[in-house]
Amino acid sequence: MDKINYNEICQLALTFRNNCFFNAYEAIDCKKLLWQLNVLTVFRPLSSSFSGMCEKKKDKRFILINSNQILSRQYFTIAHELYHLFIQNEFKIHICNPGDTQIKDIEEKKADIFASNLLMPELGIKRLISTSELDKGIKLSTLFKLENYFSVSHAALLFRLKDLKLLTKKEVEKYINVPVIRLAQLYGFDTKQYEIARNEGLIIGDYAILAKEKFDQNKISEGHYIELLSEIGVHLPAIKK
Repeated sequence: MDKINYNEICQLALTFRNNCFFNAYEAIDCKKLLWQLNVLTVFRPLSSSFSGMCEKKKDKRFILINSNQILSRQYFTIAHELYHLFIQNEFKIHICNPGDTQIKDIEEKKADIFASNLLMPELGIKRLISTSELDKGIKLSTLFKLENYFSVSHAALLFRLKDLKLLTKKEVEKYINVPVIRLAQLYGFDTKQYEIARNEGLIIGDYAILAKEKFDQNKISEGHYIELLSEIGVHLPAIKK
């Protein structure tokens, strides 16, 4: 197995951010990023063991996201799939379950590192932590602030901070099993990233738009139009213009 060059992947994530007009500090709105990149993305309820999948054919890119998972998980899966679609060479369609420590595939591990760096840039994290905390230890309230700002899960943030040597292994073990939603509420933070996002049926990308335009211009039949939409999970009855 090839050795993973962590610093190289970090730089790839930073370059990707810059190319998408995000600086090294700000949080990324994953849905807006998908629109910007014109990646056809469909959100559908799937098995709990299935986070997402992606496929690339020439210049066309597709992502399927499990809408039954919490918002931060959906966002991390999106960032993970972007590695496969835009960074990985000789990519083939496959199912992904980001963050699964049992997976040995090196490209899956690279995709997780890329996603973590893309969503939680080092400079952005350090800017939101006070100097005293960087010296003496990060407060639990600051962890929730970071999770809220970057729309990431509690576990994803803890492991990112451990990678950056801002938390020790012992501190991660201390914080990993706290009642996250309850404590976040007590500190006054939004808890939406810890909850299942109501994205079922959401479609991002111009696939359906182009299909509708072709139908309106009489370039495809009604049956063909309905068939095209059914391919991305949209089922329409017979329609009238």
